[in-house]
Amino acid sequence: MSKHDKKQCPQNPNRRRFMQFSAAMGAALGSGIGAPAFAAEKIGYPEKQQLTFGFIKLTDMAPLAIAYEKGYFEDEGLFVTLKAQSNWKVLLDGVVSGSLDGAHMLAGQPLAATIGYGTKAHIVTPYSMDLNGNAITVSNEVWKQMKTLVPHENGRPVHPIDADAMAPVVEQYKKQGKAFRMGMVFPVSTHNYYLRYWLAAGNLNPGFYNPLKGDVSGQLDAQVLLSVTPPPQMPSTLQAGTIDGYCVGEPWNEQAVFQGIGVPVIADYEIWKNNPEKVFGMTAEFVHKYPNTAVRVVRALIRAGYWLDEDNGKNRKEAVKILSQPQYVGADAKVIAMSMTGTFEYEKGDIRKAPDFNIFFRDNATYPFYSDAIWFLTQMRRWGQIPKAQTDNWYFNVAKSVYRPDIYRKAAESLIADGMFKPSQFPDFKTETGFKPATDDFIDGITYDGHHPNAYLEQFEIGLKGNETV
Repeated sequence: MSKHDKKQCPQNPNRRRFMQFSAAMGAALGSGIGAPAFAAEKIGYPEKQQLTFGFIKLTDMAPLAIAYEKGYFEDEGLFVTLKAQSNWKVLLDGVVSGSLDGAHMLAGQPLAATIGYGTKAHIVTPYSMDLNGNAITVSNEVWKQMKTLVPHENGRPVHPIDADAMAPVVEQYKKQGKAFRMGMVFPVSTHNYYLRYWLAAGNLNPGFYNPLKGDVSGQLDAQVLLSVTPPPQMPSTLQAGTIDGYCVGEPWNEQAVFQGIGVPVIADYEIWKNNPEKVFGMTAEFVHKYPNTAVRVVRALIRAGYWLDEDNGKNRKEAVKILSQPQYVGADAKVIAMSMTGTFEYEKGDIRKAPDFNIFFRDNATYPFYSDAIWFLTQMRRWGQIPKAQTDNWYFNVAKSVYRPDIYRKAAESLIADGMFKPSQFPDFKTETGFKPATDDFIDGITYDGHHPNAYLEQFEIGLKGNETV
């Protein structure tokens, strides 16, 4: 019998505990007395117990795997099946159709779907899964040319490495009549936006979208042609020479180093320190129909995120073993361990400390901030996916329709009431507004303030702003 089968078996202690709770709840209601006085009473009985969640084989799906393996879902009376999906489009379609009750999603997916870019559906997120976690990798040949233009100290390249060092390589390709191609995982992925940000900061135009004229290639006026490649296929596509580099989450950057076919040149936290990454997405209809279930899912995920960061990552080695299993990420444990245990290997042998490469709980990583949503919307506007100018209030309203801190707060407050967490481990819910402080922790030093999205866009030389169109 598999572990999953055991978790569905009535003899499972977590399931037995919940069945006991169910019986007690039913008896209490039937006798007219109050329900048992613990968290279930405060949140309410889960309206839907059997759930199926989707994910892509990346290390940042970890909160789902940990919530499952540690029994956190079952503690909430939820019996979850986790299913790997072949790509982000299939995953989104599954959530929209209802074959998936929720999923590990790109931060841009709920926003894009809600505004009708691509698939049209109202998707919400009550939980942010992590900060950071991506990198940009180039082929060995490209790195060989870039390396001569990168400052060195003590024999090692100085990081962060700007895209300026790649500009002469791109120009050389152009002289030879070749296109310089890079992969990213989806048109509304964080990888697309962070890669574009890095290229534009180095005065390389990554191209524009023009959905009004049916052009969704994102390659209009591009100096570097970006195209979609599913994460697990990145290394093989690079090795085949179809692309010259890519931006992806782990373990697919370290896999290139492991195979000796490429070199990660920059991690995304060097592009934007503590950038938001994946989210957990569900349809607005689901959270409306099953509000208690939604809160209980978030409770389980908060516990999983905390476990992953607990005591300076003491559990990360165990997490690596779990994630290396074929039903989750299925990559070599040594490859997964590089980033998950606080180190990162750039060029072969150039291993550096990277304690912030993956953040799953600390620094309020799990809270769905409106300002994070607004940043992604500004990038959609910058590159033409939002083809026309929008007011600041439009950005605010979209963010508030998609990001659901109210669900998160209910989950967090119930965990505090249960004595499992302290108020200091979460944002101050009495004063928190959904907006992080303005920050210039970007590779180009430009300041982002979520309260002023249009003013933010005006600061960029490359990209749409004001009333500009493609």
